[in-house]
Parts: sequence; structure tokens; C-alpha cells
Amino acid sequence: MTTLLSERITIDSSICHGKPCIRGLRYPVENILEWLSAGMSVEAILADYEDLEREDIMAALAFASDLVKVKRIAQLAA
Repeated sequence: MTTLLSERITIDSSICHGKPCIRGLRYPVENILEWLSAGMSVEAILADYEDLEREDIMAALAFASDLVKVKRIAQLAA
């Protein structure tokens, strides 16, 4: 999975203010995740954004998965 991430997720300060993006395109990973969490299917995303590939979406999910891997989460104060 690391190879998938290194090939698909790029961070460049001149593109989208340095946010992690898909293959240097102006598609931030956060947008992909927002579309998926809103209920958009992988097929719908691919149909709407023809320069994206299925592997790009899988890489976005893998990237998010890596970010949330922590040993423990402290409860936030209310």
C-alpha cells in the first residue's frame, strides 16, 4: 500500500496550498473523502471526474486510514 500512496498522493506547496492531492492534480484528498462520506459512489466520482482513476480513490482511503492510526485517543473536554 505504501507504493500506492507514494505514486498517487502528492504534496506540493504550489498546488492547493500544499494539501495532499491526487497525482499532482488539483483534487485534494479531503475532497475525495468528503464525496465518499456524503454517499457518492466510486463509480459516480469516476464518471464526474474523468481524469481520476479507481486507484486514486483507493489511495485517498488508504491515506486517511494511515492518518487515523494512533495508539489511543484522549477524550475531548466538553
